Amino acid sequence: MESLRERKKERTRQAIADAAISMFLARGFEQVSTADVAASVEVSKPTLFRYFPTKEDLVVHRFADHIGEHARVVRARAGGERPLAALHRHFREGLARREPVTGLCDEPAVLAFHRLVFETPSLASRVADIGLQDVGSLAAAFAEAVPGASAARPRLLAVQVIAVHLALARANWARLADGRPAADVHDEAAAEAADAFALLGDGASGSGF
Repeated sequence: MESLRERKKERTRQAIADAAISMFLARGFEQVSTADVAASVEVSKPTLFRYFPTKEDLVVHRFADHIGEHARVVRARAGGERPLAALHRHFREGLARREPVTGLCDEPAVLAFHRLVFETPSLASRVADIGLQDVGSLAAAFAEAVPGASAARPRLLAVQVIAVHLALARANWARLADGRPAADVHDEAAAEAADAFALLGDGASGSGF
């Protein structure tokens, strides 16, 4: 019974989110109210807010799977591989796979979703906030990787890594939004990522990161 109940809750949650994103894409985030979304799936507003505490959560929940990803990459790196090198490799591999989180995915649905996020100030702000949630876990992973680092350095570097990742993803999406196919943008995106991680590495030179 508990399993059935949980599956029903997940179906309801997914139905609410799918309806919301569809409506936001069609009419704009500001033009659709939470009452509109609730009515479209025949649930009450209190029910909607039990699943999604804010209107922005109806969209940005799609990023939840990536929370903690940077720290996982650092902890799972091969022996001898430096943390920044592992993060660069992971981003580079994401570009090759056209992972949406890298911004280099030209599937129409993904492009439209990224346009909704990046061109809606409150959503872009929430995505940045989600990135900040990763700072603590990444800083902890950095501190484990380089035990002799000063107390402040792992956190300062983590902030920079998260900011760089978001900036790279947004730049990649902007290129695709201009009509360029991902295949044509890939080499440029990879070179920009290499430059970004080189800059991070220069800043952390001699510290073991």
